Amino acid sequence: MSQPAAAALTSLRDILIGIAVENESDRDSPAIGYGLSLAKAAGAHLTLQSASWRLSGDHRWISAFDDGSVADIDRRLDALARAIADRTAGDAARAGVVCTTETPSLHYPAIIHRLAAQARLHDLAILDAEVWTCDLDREAIETTLFKSGRPVIAVPPGHAGFSGRRIIVAWDGSAQAARAANDAMPFLRAAEAVEIVSIGDAAELRDSVPGAEFAPHLARHGVNVTVNDLPVSGSIGDTLRSQAGLFRAEMIVMGAYRHSRARQLFFGGVTRALLRSCPVPLFLSR
Repeated sequence: MSQPAAAALTSLRDILIGIAVENESDRDSPAIGYGLSLAKAAGAHLTLQSASWRLSGDHRWISAFDDGSVADIDRRLDALARAIADRTAGDAARAGVVCTTETPSLHYPAIIHRLAAQARLHDLAILDAEVWTCDLDREAIETTLFKSGRPVIAVPPGHAGFSGRRIIVAWDGSAQAARAANDAMPFLRAAEAVEIVSIGDAAELRDSVPGAEFAPHLARHGVNVTVNDLPVSGSIGDTLRSQAGLFRAEMIVMGAYRHSRARQLFFGGVTRALLRSCPVPLFLSR
């Protein structure tokens, strides 16, 4: 990364990585490598919350039939979470990154609420993007966005290192989109190229704040920005994914959950569609 690009990231002073160990196969987290390399590039302090999901005592029906095996699972998951934290602390020390770790063993709701509370104390949180539709990852992302007041970077598999040379800003003229672009300003200023992408038919684009009117604001902050208005092809999520490939984007910045979580759950939404399948890390704000 060039010196000007690295300098643009120095406003990031503390970064939180949150993972939740649910089973003994949870050993590889792209969020950890991504967050560590970002902290190194920004000269930021890194905090890792490596939590394990404790089952014993969580539900009465589990306790009623537990013969000791549930407690044994808890011990193994806790040991794995601690091993991940120790490995990350070692990697951070070798990279010259100041890192603190915590390894709480908590019941399901407490993991999520502790993560959101911790996120309030950091510039941003980095989490794994969901793989399955019923996963702690999705709940962690949603609760952190709604309860922390901080942005989240959701990292999909295959992106274990930070890179942000080319960035797409998904623009729909909403307050959430404006908030996301403002929160992502260090990344936008550090990028070599930023493209504002507005997606919709002519009437939708006409009735929103145009990307062309937003571009001068970014340019005044030193962002190398262009604007691209696109028709919907399949869905907005499909169109963004396609454009990210064409632009060779390494990050998508977007306002998250413009509609309520209930509406997103029952009717679908762009945020959830991209979290389920996105080719690059998502910078999300609400």
